[in-house]
Amino acid sequence: MRTLIRGLALTLMAASAGWAQNPNSVVEAHAVMATDATHVDSPVKLAIMAQVAPGFHINDHKPSLDYLIPTQVKLDSSDQFTMKSVAYPKGSLKKFSFFDTPISVYEGAVVVGTLLQTGRDVPPGTYTLKGKFAYQACNDHACLAPTSVPLAISIKVVARNVAVKPVETDVFRRIKFE
Repeated sequence: MRTLIRGLALTLMAASAGWAQNPNSVVEAHAVMATDATHVDSPVKLAIMAQVAPGFHINDHKPSLDYLIPTQVKLDSSDQFTMKSVAYPKGSLKKFSFFDTPISVYEGAVVVGTLLQTGRDVPPGTYTLKGKFAYQACNDHACLAPTSVPLAISIKVVARNVAVKPVETDVFRRIKFE
């Protein structure tokens, strides 16, 4: 009987450890700029590059069902930059055992574009913009609690007479800014 109870206890401990997976390990994200710097009173294109762990998915920014938690990029307010728009990719329709119909989700690599505007009176310098990539990750059996990955990107503002160079061109070709 003791062996049966120990076996049951070990099984329950292993199951609870699996359910308690750290949600921050499911999605990694960071931000990159389209250019090596920006000018005063100019647009700034950012890409939030996220990677969803194999076996997991996150909901589309426009979830298929009202009660599903959307994926969102949220940037902290800033005196130097104003967020103009966010360009989310279209999700993929996937069928899961827990829904009768397919739902729109992101899996694997996810790239979200963000268009900012540099303020008119921002002096040249390097500024840190912070924010978060918010999501709810699920696998075929359960959903983890909603969470987010913190974001921080250094944005260099240079004088108008300083040339800026494109970087990460392969990433920005895939984003449809409006």
